[in-house]
Amino acid sequence: MIVDGRMLAEVVYSDVRARVAFLKHPVRLGIVTCAPNFETEKYLEIKIKKAREVGIKVEVVTLQETASTEEVIDALKKLVPETDGVVVQLPLPSHIDTDAVLNALPSSHDVDVLKKETNEVLSPVVGALKTILDTCCVTPKEKFVTVIGSGRLVGLPAYNWFQTQGAFVSVVTKDTSDISHYTKNADIIVAGAGVPNLITPDMVKEGVVILDAGTSEEGGMLKGDAHPDCASKSSIFTPVPGGIGPLTIAVLLRNVVELAETKMSVV
Repeated sequence: MIVDGRMLAEVVYSDVRARVAFLKHPVRLGIVTCAPNFETEKYLEIKIKKAREVGIKVEVVTLQETASTEEVIDALKKLVPETDGVVVQLPLPSHIDTDAVLNALPSSHDVDVLKKETNEVLSPVVGALKTILDTCCVTPKEKFVTVIGSGRLVGLPAYNWFQTQGAFVSVVTKDTSDISHYTKNADIIVAGAGVPNLITPDMVKEGVVILDAGTSEEGGMLKGDAHPDCASKSSIFTPVPGGIGPLTIAVLLRNVVELAETKMSVV
């Protein structure tokens, strides 16, 4: 089964649209980005477009590549009182202290769930993975899961969530000497390395679930970590583009609304 992430996302958007309309004040999303790359630019365009379609107002602060850590933090702090949620668009340039920036983001506005203290909502990637598995009636408990990549947006939250679901989880990176040792024995593979066609059909078993959240640019096109031919051996396969990406954006916007609702409930 090849997952249609766009179709699943539309279900989420319908819910978000209704909840935004019900709230008594405008829902606002702030985005801080600094020297975005090709992949980031694409996702930013979609986030902004989809947010506006469901009635969420968006304010984007785009900083130059030469911006300092302090300038990024200042931009973030200015957005917080004006918004219900803030996205710090990763990756930031290498000279910026990403930890310091994220530490300046209140959990009340952490729609990407990049802080350990944030527990009001699921991370967008985890929300997308859960939606797909629930839709396909796949239970992670006691499944062997291989997570490729250990980044903040995909690998780390995926690892933590599958652990809480009772799965047996291994984490590898693109630099692991024999990735296939882990992928061949996996019931579920979550890919987030950002290396085109890193996973090939000979590296997976029949009936595997491949959840490809890896995106990278190749020849001006977005590519996933899993070669498209892996779909023929998979019971469930998420393509890139059109799989986890659209659903992740929908879950992120749902998080914005949920955080807005939380703020209203304590007023």
